Order: sequence, then structure tokens, then C-alpha cells
Amino acid sequence: MKTLFTLLVFMTGAVAIAISATGGYHLVQTVPVGGEGVVGALCTMDSAGRRLYVTHNTQVEVLDVDSGAMVGEIANTQGARAIAVVPELGRGFINRAQAATTTIFDLKTLATIGEVKVTGAAPTQIIYDPATKLVFTLNRRGYSMTAIEAMAGTVAGSIDTLDSRPEFAVSDGKGRLFLSLWEKEVVVPIDSRKLLAGQPWKPGPCERPTSMAIDQKNGRLFVGCSNRMLVVLNANNGHLITKVPTSQGRGVGTAFDPENRLIFSSNGEGTSGDGMVTVIRQESADKYSVLETVKIGSGARALDEKTHKLFVPLADQSTEMGRGGNDIRYLPNTFRVQVFGM
Repeated sequence: MKTLFTLLVFMTGAVAIAISATGGYHLVQTVPVGGEGVVGALCTMDSAGRRLYVTHNTQVEVLDVDSGAMVGEIANTQGARAIAVVPELGRGFINRAQAATTTIFDLKTLATIGEVKVTGAAPTQIIYDPATKLVFTLNRRGYSMTAIEAMAGTVAGSIDTLDSRPEFAVSDGKGRLFLSLWEKEVVVPIDSRKLLAGQPWKPGPCERPTSMAIDQKNGRLFVGCSNRMLVVLNANNGHLITKVPTSQGRGVGTAFDPENRLIFSSNGEGTSGDGMVTVIRQESADKYSVLETVKIGSGARALDEKTHKLFVPLADQSTEMGRGGNDIRYLPNTFRVQVFGM
């Protein structure tokens, strides 16, 4: 046991030394995408299939993760938001907020297989639960979740008792989901088999919880917060383990690299207008420390667990505002994906 503990300490230290020796995470590649319109706020990594899916308002761009080449696009997906991939079925699912539908597509050919009408308005985030083989859409304006049979492509049921806009969800792979409610400032455990929401958890000092990631092995839930911190919860009971300071801005993305035992807490624009990511080391299940903070630009972030690289789609902002003065517009042909690695 002592030998195993020594080995774990050595391996954890080796990650820190590697980051220090290379100057930490830095830009290693830029992949031009081009196009016009409003850049989508979300992207999805398929590490097994070696593809990155990036929403681009009217279509979804698909990139080869290893070469950076464009594989193709999924057209006619106006209002495309988040994407869930189901490798064992060879299918992907795209939430389309305006249409309140989910588009099902073939992972190999990118051809559309079908459409599913969800049970609530404005589906944004989406997640696949392998334990139940259900795809769950988070219907932001509907204050609900829709469960879709991944194989049949039909609605299996819904959860309509949220009483707040669902923000983000992760799965423990064993039949439970964890859902953040931004306005209520709580995390809700969900029984994905019974489609029942449990008693909400108050995530300690976390304000406006947004994105999350999970360490399934150790039962630890990582919650990105809007008040410059990441909190670690016990996924079995919701108890606060610890909190870790992060960079300025709303916690728009959280990812966990189980091999390197690193948590990435991405934050939106601060006063400087630059998105940042705080790299946090998991020293043990209950102990965490900040390794570095990296400027990566504003936009969604996706982690490739195979290469341990971060992918960030972004574009240059225009001075023109969208309808109602709320939507940020971007300059044509500046859309690109930046890749950060060690």
C-alpha cells in the first residue's frame, strides 16, 4: 500500500513538473473554419471517434481532432445548440432551441436520421446517460427535461418539476444525473431510471452554479460558479468537500481529465474581455490546488481525453449587435478553432 501511495504521489508530481517545464498550456494550433453568422456557444468532443462538433448557428461544423481538417457539416440545423454523441449506436443528437426539437444524425455519414419534438421550450444542453440509454434535453424556458430513447428516437418521458431554468447536467454512469439550476443556486440529483428529481443540494458558497464535471471513480462533483470559484461536492450526498479559487468571470465550462487528474475551470469574459481557464490539480479525492491560469479567449471549450488538449472555437467580434441589442455578432470568415496543449 505504501508503494502504491508513493507511485501515485510521483505520478501527480510528474504532471505538475511537465506543466512547469513546458510553460503550461499554450496555443499549439489554429484551425480556420470561416463562415458567417453568430457563433454557437457550445462544442462537443467525441474522443473515441476523434471528432469535434461545433455549433455555428445554422449548421454544425465537424472537425477531425488529430489532423484539424474539416470532415463536413450537418446542414439545416437552424438554432443548433449542444450535441450529445452515442458511439455504441453510431448516433448523435443536436438540440435546436428555436424549433424545440432534437435532430438525430449518423456519426459516420453526418446524414440526418430523424427529428424528435421535445416536451419543453428552448432545449439547450443535452446529455446521454449510458446506464439507461436515454438522451436528456435541458429545456431552458420550459423548466423541464425531456428523456429520449436513444435507439428508438422517441420520447420516453419528462421531468417537469424543476421550477427553474436547467443550466447543465452530468451523469455518474450508474443511473443518476446531476443538474445545476442557475437561478435557484442549487444542484439537483436526478434518478434517470425513474425520471424523478431529488431534494436539491446547496453547493456551499457557490453562487450561480453553471457547468459541471464528474470524477466517477471517486464520486466527486466539480461545479463551476459565477463568483470566481469551483466547488467540489461529494456526489453521494452533496456535502461540500472544498472550494478552489478560479479566474474572473462566470464559470462557463468545467472538464475533468481522469488520466492526468486535472480539472479545467473555464470562465467567461472578465473586465479585460479575455476568457480564462484555471487548471486545477487533484492531489487526492479531497485535496486540490491551482496549477496555472491560461488566457484562451472567449467561447466554448472541449477537452480531448486522449491527447489532453483543449479546443476553443471563437471569432472576432463585430461592433454590430443583433436583434434587440443582445446577440453578439462576429466578423465574417474569422471563425476558427484554437487548440491548446502542453
